[in-house]
Amino acid sequence: MLPDGKMCPLVTRPSNRSGLKTLPVVIIGNGPSGICLSYLLSGYTPYFKRQSLHPHPILQRKLEEAPEVSVLDQDLEYLSEGLEGRSHSPVALLFDTLQRPDTDFGGTAESVLTWWHEPDRAIPHLVLGRNAPGGAWHSIEGSMVTLSRGEWMGLPDLPFKEWLKQKKRGLRNNRATAEDIAQYYQHYVMKKGLQKNFRCGTVVTSVRKVSAESISNHTQKDLQEDSDSVWSSNEKGAEVFQVDGFFKTMEGDKEPFSIYAENVVLATGTYDNPTWLGVKGENLSYVHHQLSALEEAVKNNSVGIMTDPVLIVGAGLTAADAILFAHNCNIPVIHVFRRRVTDPGLIFNQLPKTMYPEYHRVHQMMKEQTAACAGPYEHYISLPEHHVLSFGKDKKCIFQDKNGCQKAYKISMALVLTGSNPNLSFLPNNGTDLALDSEQPVNPKRNPIDVDPFTYECTQEKGLYALGPLAGDNFVRFVQGGALAVASSLLKKANKNPP
Repeated sequence: MLPDGKMCPLVTRPSNRSGLKTLPVVIIGNGPSGICLSYLLSGYTPYFKRQSLHPHPILQRKLEEAPEVSVLDQDLEYLSEGLEGRSHSPVALLFDTLQRPDTDFGGTAESVLTWWHEPDRAIPHLVLGRNAPGGAWHSIEGSMVTLSRGEWMGLPDLPFKEWLKQKKRGLRNNRATAEDIAQYYQHYVMKKGLQKNFRCGTVVTSVRKVSAESISNHTQKDLQEDSDSVWSSNEKGAEVFQVDGFFKTMEGDKEPFSIYAENVVLATGTYDNPTWLGVKGENLSYVHHQLSALEEAVKNNSVGIMTDPVLIVGAGLTAADAILFAHNCNIPVIHVFRRRVTDPGLIFNQLPKTMYPEYHRVHQMMKEQTAACAGPYEHYISLPEHHVLSFGKDKKCIFQDKNGCQKAYKISMALVLTGSNPNLSFLPNNGTDLALDSEQPVNPKRNPIDVDPFTYECTQEKGLYALGPLAGDNFVRFVQGGALAVASSLLKKANKNPP
């Protein structure tokens, strides 16, 4: 359901048509990356706002050189040269600093971009997603607070703070709840008129290259509406992508679809596939890999102050969210993690205490409340530098410390929250061939998809693009630069760049 009460448009029922019709672009994933790219492909075009002053003098000078030329049509490598910040992507840094010029230094300077809607530059496209626009934000417990500052969660030309003001609410400690973010993304799609490009309830099962000639005489079931686009036909011998999958009807049935696209953009994020430990008993029914299982257990009263402890495995922010949730419900917790509490790689050692007081509190608990020495926090035991050896059918869990000593604890349920990996099962070889190290699975932190830094096109497969965490951009504020790079590249291919 969209914020104004309208249903997100389900995919239209497939129709048989003869002859090959291709779309210019199919975007797989409808989270912030997919939404931002859809905005840019719908003819919304960024220009340098005349008379605005950017705090970066060299960038200001470059922007003044051709103010009448859209940022999409300029040399992104030239504009982003010399920029520094919290992302490794030069275009991500460029787009972020144009939208939020001095935000990392606590400044509140306005965006130096102005947006013009130029419908003749729009490129027909579809955005396929399992849920409503917003992607994984709809799967996160609504009261959880974002790691990033609230204003960093916003998309182009609709500041998140402004939207929140209309809801008669403010940011909590400069941060927003997951529920607010999910609603904002849905509202954004409606407000910007993008909903016609979105197909909700779709699951992609296969993406592969096929010869246009070999399928030109076949009938196809598709999701497209009729289009007179120049992209609607292909020369013989050209290759296109065939995207197969199914969509869920209102009745709960699965209807298959096939569509053909000249370009495919992977924007699926990494929330789908939680990491497993790979230990004995991990598939038992009381062992879970998502925070939502704890929320369900609390609702069902299957865990509480009088039950055996809940085991939480992991030392990231999701594990910390689970600890805070359990602590607020007076549920006893055993917390197991492999690292030292003082390890500089631990996320808690990288967060400013004033901005993240609740995560600082979890860090204090991890330090002060070990099994060896009781601390001030009730119902919580920390086991640093331990790992899980096995889960038993009797709900006994065996751990081992760094010295090889083993301990057993009786628990009520276990939450293994050690990160997640992208689900790329719809790609040949799970997308491994596209990664920087083609011998290892795609991983957003250690082994992202190998893309050109200024177009985000996959190095190994022309016409295939990757955005967001798949390309190593893990924060909403930085995934938008990837969308800028992809849109710029696609406009060049479509010859929709002004001379």
